[in-house]
Amino acid sequence: MSLRVAIVGCGKIADGHVGEIRRVPGATIVGVCDREPLMAEQLAMRMGIERWTDDLGRLLEWKPDVVHVTTPPQAHLDIARRVMDAGAHVYVEKPLAMNLAETRALLDHARRTGRRVTVGHSFAFDPVALDMRRRIARGDIGEVVHVESWFGYNLSGPFGAAILADPAHWVHGLPGGLFHNNIDHMLNKITEFVEDDRPEVVARAFTRRLERFGDARDRMADELRVTVRGRRVTGYGTFSSSVRPVAHFARVYGTEGILHVDYALRTVTAEPGPTLPSAIGRLLPPWGRARVWAGWGVRNGWRFARARFHFFAGMHELIRRFYAAVRGEGDVPVPYRDIERIAWIMETIFRQVGQASADGEDAG
Repeated sequence: MSLRVAIVGCGKIADGHVGEIRRVPGATIVGVCDREPLMAEQLAMRMGIERWTDDLGRLLEWKPDVVHVTTPPQAHLDIARRVMDAGAHVYVEKPLAMNLAETRALLDHARRTGRRVTVGHSFAFDPVALDMRRRIARGDIGEVVHVESWFGYNLSGPFGAAILADPAHWVHGLPGGLFHNNIDHMLNKITEFVEDDRPEVVARAFTRRLERFGDARDRMADELRVTVRGRRVTGYGTFSSSVRPVAHFARVYGTEGILHVDYALRTVTAEPGPTLPSAIGRLLPPWGRARVWAGWGVRNGWRFARARFHFFAGMHELIRRFYAAVRGEGDVPVPYRDIERIAWIMETIFRQVGQASADGEDAG
């Protein structure tokens, strides 16, 4: 079954969507849309897309089967509803909506219309994330006890610099500020193992950077620490815009070992307990780990040579699985229950931390 695909929102991330959609057999991009006509036209010309518009209604007249919503979060609910009412399924970039109420409204609308929805939790489908799940499923680390999730952010990078340069940037209008647009990637690594509907959540945020502007930018917290406690598993999440190098990893702690999943380096390494007594048991493991790292170097080099080591590998897998679900070949890749749980945790965090004070004191 072929799929006609459209994109609404022609900012930076839209290029990645175009590239990964085109790698899915049977998917064809029929048009792009942005309320700023120049943005839509530039994306269409840059990526060789025949049609573009600044009118969502006109885009829907082109009869897409799936629409990717890559606008700022403030518009997600309204656009997604209109898309579903027109008969199309929806891939929405994270966060799915502005708050828990909007998240529920969007998911309920999908159920009423019989349309399918997914959210851009792309790193959850990276090759290393899939490898981690295979290892845990076969019992490599025993029963999971705790997970640590780390998400680094570079405020000097292209997107971060744009946020700090403009006090009217849409990020400053989000309830959770900088965190709101990013911590899905941190939290979904925790909720995968902390399966409780309403775990205990404790969050603290603060502003570490020294720049002050005398406007909305000063209220933007840039460091976040979150503890999540379930009945059987706990989690700890860190968002940092200060630590260098910028890191993105998860550590999963089990009763029989530890897995370190590095999303930046694309590696999964195990830290089993010593199997030999005394000093020998402490001497040999580094040699074994060196062999593991060498193996990952060879494996990733092989993937690079075959153009499989690209940044959006997880997005591609998520899109592929979502399109399969649209075709009736399986369930949606991100369960609606998980989407709602993450929205609840995010709302809980933002209620606790508010926006950090300009003097850098904890907000909580």
